[in-house]
Amino acid sequence: MGYCPCFGWTKGKEEHGRKCKTQLSSETVVGSVGSKSIAGLRSESSAAPDEPNDANRAHTFNYQQLAKATKNFSKESLIGQGGFGAVYKGKLKSTGQVVAVKQLDKTGLQGEKEFLVEVLMLSLLRHHNLVNLIGYCTEGDQRLLVYEYMQQGSLEDHLHYLMPDQKPLDWNTRMKIAAGAAKGLEYLHTEANPPVIYRDLKSSNILLDKGFNPKLSDFGLAKFGPSGDKSHVSTKIMGTHGYCAPEYLISGKLTMKSDIFSFGVVLLELITGRKALDDRRAREERFLVDWARPMLRDGMKISNLADPLLRGHFSKSSMKKALEVAFLCIQENANRRPSITDIVLALDYLTSHPYGAHGAAKRVSEKVPENNDSPKETTRMLDRDFNRERAVAEAKMWGESWRDKRLRSAENASDASNG
Repeated sequence: MGYCPCFGWTKGKEEHGRKCKTQLSSETVVGSVGSKSIAGLRSESSAAPDEPNDANRAHTFNYQQLAKATKNFSKESLIGQGGFGAVYKGKLKSTGQVVAVKQLDKTGLQGEKEFLVEVLMLSLLRHHNLVNLIGYCTEGDQRLLVYEYMQQGSLEDHLHYLMPDQKPLDWNTRMKIAAGAAKGLEYLHTEANPPVIYRDLKSSNILLDKGFNPKLSDFGLAKFGPSGDKSHVSTKIMGTHGYCAPEYLISGKLTMKSDIFSFGVVLLELITGRKALDDRRAREERFLVDWARPMLRDGMKISNLADPLLRGHFSKSSMKKALEVAFLCIQENANRRPSITDIVLALDYLTSHPYGAHGAAKRVSEKVPENNDSPKETTRMLDRDFNRERAVAEAKMWGESWRDKRLRSAENASDASNG
């Protein structure tokens, strides 16, 4: 695989509804932040922030305010470290709000262009599955970003750097995180106008709040999607080893399906508990996709793919469906990968059928059967000659069947109350 520089840090240890398109015109971009350039941003941040006139407008902070909030960027406030710099936990004196402050390393991987892109993107894009940018500082040569504080840290922490006093994520929580992350990506792909390609979807960029609700973070590498009759965006290869789509690594051509591949890798992380890239493993097992893909094709036992920390506490049917979705996402042919909307429908179905909701399920150790007795399944998606159209149709059927059932229930309840 090609070279993909890493931009994440490693720590030491809703329902669908009608949504308005987010217009990302040049006028709103400039108006949201107040300037096209870093120089313009710098001039704003010397004074204390005022109350914003617009709910989407990011505050501007001076360096002294953020130094006080983080106890002068003390070691005890440090919660993350990476190629871009450091992340500190802080508390704003003016509001008492707990925040996360990202201080960019002047010699680090994230430059002024990425800083500006992140400010612009997060000032305009608002969704409950995207991290909230509170403000920024560009005083002197300082580049700082201020986010809402996410109490549970990153998904990467819970999958790969679990502390002794922490419990591993259970199956229901993992599917909740997958569904929420998919909805955040769906917003970028289908609601933003023009659409946004995330380009850096990975477990370390999925942050979790107190209730383990996921939010996508770090938008410095995000790109606007292709416009007009263009099918892709040509760009310098950036991202993270193990998550980059193969066609992007080879050609530098970026599409929405590049994000879908990355999402499939994250979904495999949630299912298997393995890292996207683990240099400690044997060569043939270092890349999660290379290790998992043959097992998925060959219909291996679910227990061979499931995270041992789950201890068999998951629904065999849900595990199979989640693996099917992951397999669709990581196909080498980008055109055969599903859309993010299809993925959201499938994962909504899985989260609507939580493990243990109707009594304890049998521990899973047997081989996946050739046929499933569920009336919602009409095809076997994981065979050697995988058929993408049938698979996507079935994934959509899971979600649409569940959604229609909920609508009928709501209509019946309404009729009963009016009767």
